[in-house]
Amino acid sequence: MADETPLDRFKSVLTGAARAITHEPEVEVSWTVDAPSQSGKSIRVPMPGRALPREQAAAARGHADSFALRLRHHNEATHARFAPSEPTARACYDAVEAVRYEALGARAYAGMRGNLGAALDQRIAADPITRAANVAEVPVQSALALLLRERLTGQPVPEAARAGVDMLRGWIAERAESDFAALEGALDNQQAFRKQALEMLAHLELTRSDPADQPPEDSEDQDGDEQTEEEEEGNDAGEQQQPSEADTRASQGEEDGDSEAESEIAEDDSESDDGEDGEEGMLPVRPNRPWTDLPSSFDYKVWTDKFDEVISANELCDDEELTRLRAYLDAQLKGLQGIVTKLANRLQRRLMAQQNRSWDFDMEEGLLDAARLARVVVSPGQSLSYKVERDIEFKDTVVTLLIDNSGSMRGRPISIAAISADVLARTLERCGVKTEILGFTTRAWKGGQARENWLSGGKPAHPGRLNDLRHIVYKQADEPYRRGRKNLGLMMREGLLKENIDGEALLWAHSRLLARTEDRRILMVISDGAPVDDSTLSVNSAGYLEQHLRKVIEWIERQSPVQLVAIGIGHDVTRYYRRAVTIMDVEQLGGTMIEQLAGLFEDD
Repeated sequence: MADETPLDRFKSVLTGAARAITHEPEVEVSWTVDAPSQSGKSIRVPMPGRALPREQAAAARGHADSFALRLRHHNEATHARFAPSEPTARACYDAVEAVRYEALGARAYAGMRGNLGAALDQRIAADPITRAANVAEVPVQSALALLLRERLTGQPVPEAARAGVDMLRGWIAERAESDFAALEGALDNQQAFRKQALEMLAHLELTRSDPADQPPEDSEDQDGDEQTEEEEEGNDAGEQQQPSEADTRASQGEEDGDSEAESEIAEDDSESDDGEDGEEGMLPVRPNRPWTDLPSSFDYKVWTDKFDEVISANELCDDEELTRLRAYLDAQLKGLQGIVTKLANRLQRRLMAQQNRSWDFDMEEGLLDAARLARVVVSPGQSLSYKVERDIEFKDTVVTLLIDNSGSMRGRPISIAAISADVLARTLERCGVKTEILGFTTRAWKGGQARENWLSGGKPAHPGRLNDLRHIVYKQADEPYRRGRKNLGLMMREGLLKENIDGEALLWAHSRLLARTEDRRILMVISDGAPVDDSTLSVNSAGYLEQHLRKVIEWIERQSPVQLVAIGIGHDVTRYYRRAVTIMDVEQLGGTMIEQLAGLFEDD
């Protein structure tokens, strides 16, 4: 077609390739500014630039190939049936399965091998493994997946992740070398691969090895194998109803963290462990308990909180310095006035559209309906017609912006976060929506007074959180924007950004929202998604803070009336939050943040 652009032709080629790989003629590929994703037969990949730069085009092809291979070689029911309950183990379990179906494509097609490598490079750039400074900071699932990919495809670990992987290479090789060989032999059999993957996780001591923790594989799983084989045959024959239902349930489980095996909260809080058995086994039961009850199953301790502080931004530096810092932030906003105005106008139109008024006609009293005066002229005997204005219900709303003030946000990311908060606060206030802006970090590096207290107390094992929290209030919800705008400059202050304990910050912001009286409460987290505190992680189990964050997020998303959304600044936060988006620069604010926030306002 004459009007077809190179991007349109490129998308058409990607769609054709995906259909060929999956053997599914109804597969569709579309562009997205959010994280790449696949739902049913719909694949969304990052949109490259208009000139189709080679690296971006290869990454788009790689994401499309990966999702197509998933549709072709992966069965969600099989995968989810015996998924481990431990968060780190589940992440590893999911990661090695992705390596399996991508390896099948990489070993069969050289072109696909290169595309998958380009997509991996793009994903790795946002992975915490690239900035891990010690063993405790290395995500086990990332290192395990990259080492298994190296074994199955012969492709080396990407340069950006090599240092992080090498920190765990010896530990993984010592415990799982024989498992890698067994996994390679089961590559084209998902059932066998799954069983071997669970054995490997037990050898790595990421799961409990007690046989009582798992259903007997010899009896129940044999039936499951037969059922899954029938489902896969149905897939090949075009019978999509049952597999698509299974995919829907499983994908919801992955995104929400809702699978029965993964959700410790559901297991601990439900009144009974009994449930109805469906086609894919026992379905998760939502606990019948008040959302205000904080689950004890968080398995999270605090050594001492007497050194923690909740402080207003203007108490951390004097007014003169705040003025200077705000001027610095304004200087960065100068070149973005067009984007800011466009963002404000678009979001305001979306919100005001929900507050539009309508009319009731042919009323006995009210405003005279001039449009119906002609009837009176034609038939003078008819009575005058009136109309009454009717308001469409728009829930009273408060929005909390919770901003990560950690050292990993230093530089451009924290500037983007401050600008984002500034833009949203101005826009929402213009729409009559109250906005609170909060920040979270620690008072000191590597523990502070809490660690000194622990050392003087004899250094007992597993003390829990071992640092002094600093939670900052930049703007209160009832405070007008003009009074709080100067405080946002504090984020530009050298020395403010230290370490971040996301789980407790999320609970703090959440509790402030629950105290509000508004009908709709929205919590928007702006973060790099990686909780890090060297003092805590050095004396507790690996992933201690990350596991707590995942449980807090799951609890809020499942049981709280607060709507939760996350904005990742330069890092992918979709692995933590069900509703999340990643931006790399301010230029992306308009298309991404508006859709996320306006979408929450449109939810009933």
